[in-house]
Amino acid sequence: MGGANDGNQQDHIATTRGGRLLAFIRRRIVLPLFIVCVLGLVLFIGGFILFADRVTTLEAPDLTRPADGIIVLTGGYSRIEGALDLLKNKRGERLFISGVHPTTNRNELQRVTGGDATLFECCVDIDRSALDTVGNAAESVKWAHSNQYKRVIVVTNNYHIPRTMVELRRVSQDIEFIPYPIINTNLRDGDWISRGLVVRVLLVEYMKYLGAEVRSHLPDSLFGFKLGAKTF
Repeated sequence: MGGANDGNQQDHIATTRGGRLLAFIRRRIVLPLFIVCVLGLVLFIGGFILFADRVTTLEAPDLTRPADGIIVLTGGYSRIEGALDLLKNKRGERLFISGVHPTTNRNELQRVTGGDATLFECCVDIDRSALDTVGNAAESVKWAHSNQYKRVIVVTNNYHIPRTMVELRRVSQDIEFIPYPIINTNLRDGDWISRGLVVRVLLVEYMKYLGAEVRSHLPDSLFGFKLGAKTF
């Protein structure tokens, strides 16, 4: 009988200890982790709403005072056409088209965009090496430095503006970058939230933007190359 009682007592102690351990885990680990996840989700959603509202209400800047040069990043509808209009209207001395496909030649690009052939020949430089926004920024800064430009207009789609500016300013702090958003769809009334495709595009771009922000606070040495080189 005594052995049975001892065994029951040991089981009770083990059960009690197990219950205390589980309670400790729930109180000190699970609950704080749950709170952190909820707060993180709230911050993420709140940040996304602010981001979407910001990019859908961007407006073209006042360009009464012309810039030194113009940069346009390929990859979006009407970007190059908008940049060519700025060049034609003498808002900058030269235009740099970054991220052109390696197989696309100058004449083909001029024909597809409807640009003036004479303007293309005299005042348009083409970059075929950049593969993404990081590469666009690096090559654009090299071009600006090679021309000794200190004030440059940056043309890209409105949703792409925040990430582009982060990448450019990470590469160079001595150039004034003027964002010029290309707006293909008017979403200023806030109806973007009811358009599934628009929400998806904005959400993907928002996550890329967050990655760019994080990367901008990390040492350049982590990326295996030196940013801001002044050769072109």
